[in-house]
Amino acid sequence: MIREFIYKYYIDPIRYGGAYTIVDTLTYALILIVSLYLIYQWLNRTKISIDRSFIYSLLPFVVLGSLLRVIQDTGMITSDLQFLLVTPLIFFTIFFFTIACLFVSRLAEHYGLLKDYHRGFAGLGIIACLISGAVLCWYGLTVTRIDFGVLLTILLMAATTTTLVWAFLRYVLKWEFASDPIYVLLLLGHLLDASSTSYGISLHPLHYVEQHVVGSSLIAATGTGFVMFPLKLAVLIPGIYILELYRKEGASAFWHLVVFAMIVVGLAPGLRDMIRMVLYV
Repeated sequence: MIREFIYKYYIDPIRYGGAYTIVDTLTYALILIVSLYLIYQWLNRTKISIDRSFIYSLLPFVVLGSLLRVIQDTGMITSDLQFLLVTPLIFFTIFFFTIACLFVSRLAEHYGLLKDYHRGFAGLGIIACLISGAVLCWYGLTVTRIDFGVLLTILLMAATTTTLVWAFLRYVLKWEFASDPIYVLLLLGHLLDASSTSYGISLHPLHYVEQHVVGSSLIAATGTGFVMFPLKLAVLIPGIYILELYRKEGASAFWHLVVFAMIVVGLAPGLRDMIRMVLYV
């Protein structure tokens, strides 16, 4: 019975690309929470400052995860190695690659090869993104297509909604802290996700589907992918308020880590979905 349970909710969805269920969604959420705590403890012990510079230097690795996920979506990798690029295994793949790049960058700083390890760390992530991006461009040019109209439309949707929501927080609710670049990035990441999902389901010729439990249920109930915008706002606005209350208590390091995790949850799938639609994958 246990074997059947594991295959039904964890192994088969990875192997066959099935939609998420309540069981695996809650499991992965729990893993994320535990992982955040363990990473926080490890970074503290290694004397790595969890601050704004560290968060910014991690962003290329978020983009890398999205690019590698799309590479798996294309079917270019036919061996079982492809499953290392499927959720949730891709999180471990990116994590260990990121840790390796962090180790190399810190070592280079220690021996005087770098003045600031953040630049070398981010640089390695950017190089990996350029290589992955080049592979996807080649695929688009030779196998499918590259639709810049889709790209511009989704980016415009994300930029417009982010500006409107930021203006509401800043000038209507009078939240001066909403102008913090990290909060703006948090908004942009999740509204890019909403824009990609909405466009893919309601406007794209291929008519993509939503795999996550809550989103798919709301889309089925309303008949439109644009329901993702109020769903995101229902979580983001109180979430930002609570985050700011927590930051005022002085827990800066853990606050940065939690905000980064929230950025990843929105930005990574948003980028992946957008790139898929641009390439018609």
